[in-house]
Parts: sequence; structure tokens; C-alpha cells
Amino acid sequence: MRLPTFLRRLFLFLSSLALLAFLTPAANADGPKDAEVVQEFFSNGSGHTNNWAVLVCTSRFWFNYRHIANTLSMYRTVKRLGIPDSNIILMLGDDVACNPRNKFPATVFNNAARLLDLYGENVEVDYRGYEVTVENFIRMLTGRVAADTPRSKRLLSDDRSNILVYMTGHGGNEFLKFQDAEEISAFDLADAFRQMWEKRRYNEMLFMIDTCQANTMYSKIMSPNILATGSSELGESSYSVTKPILQHHPDWDIGVAVIDSYTYYNLEFLENIDMSSTKSLKDLFDSYDAEKIKSTPGIRSDLFRRPLDQVRVTDFFGSVQRVELTPTRYNLTAAENASSESYLLEK
Repeated sequence: MRLPTFLRRLFLFLSSLALLAFLTPAANADGPKDAEVVQEFFSNGSGHTNNWAVLVCTSRFWFNYRHIANTLSMYRTVKRLGIPDSNIILMLGDDVACNPRNKFPATVFNNAARLLDLYGENVEVDYRGYEVTVENFIRMLTGRVAADTPRSKRLLSDDRSNILVYMTGHGGNEFLKFQDAEEISAFDLADAFRQMWEKRRYNEMLFMIDTCQANTMYSKIMSPNILATGSSELGESSYSVTKPILQHHPDWDIGVAVIDSYTYYNLEFLENIDMSSTKSLKDLFDSYDAEKIKSTPGIRSDLFRRPLDQVRVTDFFGSVQRVELTPTRYNLTAAENASSESYLLEK
């Protein structure tokens, strides 16, 4: 017997109320506490919701093999810690792997034991060869790209993005050379970061640079929420790793140094953490040893709003999704039954 329309609608209404009551936790004395727990769970301290990495090798030519390896090593690390290729901008001269001098074609290594090929099957280079220019770099950072620029060449960040900007190459006092053809100055870099802040293109930024007199490159930055670190002070060179007693000494078969000291010791720290690590940037910076690195690393934090011991390494080098695992499944039986009854009544 088919129920009158009024009764069917009334029953559906009451069923919906029962389902809502079942799914909504009852108010109790612990309500505010529960709200705090939920807030804490979804809060990551920095307020960011996505991560980006901009990795730039400004060198070309075979004798700059180590700069290519520096960048690819950092690329591998941020991917391992969770940042997808869609959120990585990789600028690479890319003339080493297939260079006729390379005894091991289509490979790039960062240690003499050649345990890991950095130039494997999973490398996506976004700006290659002569595309690596000062203009393209600044346009990519500030979003002033041509309308037909593909997505892979765009930094699609927003005011909730934490961005890692890593650069390596040859430099000097307040400048960094791009492929021995042009230079970017500390003023150019500071202006690009200022535009990014004004256009709400980042939440927080970590600027890391490995070059001679690297620390001078962040001296002109004045934009908020930027943390900067470099490999060497004014007047100092940044050296490649050359100790023959270590595995990462120059590869005599390749014939050139395969990694720089500053990047090597950063990677040594980063390789010992995973996506769930609670290590802070203070832990990373405290691991710097000027005696080992052979230059004086610098850290600038006056523009940064958070204490370094409260900033996780994965806030910049990773992209961790918050997930809660429960020991048992939620009891949805009553809800499922209510849904089934409503469906049958409709029929």
C-alpha cells in the first residue's frame, strides 16, 4: 500500500533529522577541548597549504658539472620528501649528461662511488639550456610570463604557498652569473621578491644559495617572511668537496668535482629525514660546520616571523598531508539503514 505524499515527506524529514543527530557529536563539557584538538590537527604553524620549489642552476659547460649535480641532488630530495613535479620549477643548463666528455653517457652523479644516477627516468626539466636567463627567472617568480607560457613553466603559487628557492653557480659580491653571459644582482633579486610579496605569491620563503660570496646575495632583501641562507661570506669562495679520503671526492674518471661542499652537507642532513620528520630548520643550521664546508655559511632570519626551532624542515623541503588514522572504522550502520529506508520509501 502506497503511503500518502504527506506521510512520506514527513517520514523523510524525520529520517534526515535522525541521521543528522547520529553524525553530529553531542555537546558536552569537552566540546571546547575537542574544538582545540581539531584546530591543532589542521594547523601546521606556518599557515601554508601548499609547497613549491624553484631550483636554479645558473651554469653551463662540462667544468661546471658540480653545479648541475647540486641542483639535481636538491631536486631528488624535495621530490622524495613529497613535493610533486607539478610544484617544482627546475632550471638547468642540461649540457652535462650527454656531453661527449662524459664517460658515463646520460648520467649525472654526485659522488665518486656513482651509487645514484641523478639523471634517471624521472627528471622533468622546465627551463633548459639557453632558456635559463635572468629575464625568464624573474618573470617566472613574479608571474609576468607570456600568455602562451605552458603550465610547467609557471610558478602558480599564492598567499598560502611556502616556497624554497635554491640557486647555485658562479658569483661574487652581490651578483650571480647566468651561464657566463649575464648577471643577476642582489638588488634584482630583492625587487623580484618584493613584487612577489605585493602580489601575494608566497606565505613564507626559504632562499638558499651556493656560490662564492653567497651571503651578499640576500643582503638587499627587505620583504617579510623570508628566511635566507648562503654558503660563504663576503670575500670567501665556495668550494667543491675535494677530500680524497671521502667517497664524494672528485671523480677521476669523470675528471671534475661532482658536488659542492655546502650543498653536500645540506644533503647529508636531509637524507636522514623523511616526510614525517619533526626536525627543525634550527637543527639544519646547527649542523653547519665551517671547518668541513671550508667557508662560513650565513643565515638571515630578521625578516622571518617564526622562531627557527618551530619551523620544520618539511615546511619548505617537503609537502606533508595531514592524515589521522583511527584504530576502528566509524559506525555508519544506523546512517546506512536510514538511507536505505528513505530510498525504499521513494520507490
